[in-house]
Amino acid sequence: MSTVPVPPPLVVTVVRAPACHFCADAEQVLGELGRDYPLTVRTLEVASPEGRNLVAEHRAAMAPLVLLDGQYFSSGRLPRKKLLKELQARAGSPALQVGQR
Repeated sequence: MSTVPVPPPLVVTVVRAPACHFCADAEQVLGELGRDYPLTVRTLEVASPEGRNLVAEHRAAMAPLVLLDGQYFSSGRLPRKKLLKELQARAGSPALQVGQR
């Protein structure tokens, strides 16, 4: 019997700001995608020392700043289709899109 290797979880870092509707939307989408893909989501406040450092390092103009395995992915509104394509490529198999269950 062969086993299909399971990819390690993708570490998604979200640097959020207070009263940020894009941040709340990103967290909701990541929660939904986490049911279909191996994700570990880290949430940091923009006012925290680590959050400030990441925003300065990546020069994020808007919140949330989203990193995938420590690499810049987006800032501002989360690009869902782009994220889904990235997750499918890393997982090696497509899963259902958010909202199409």
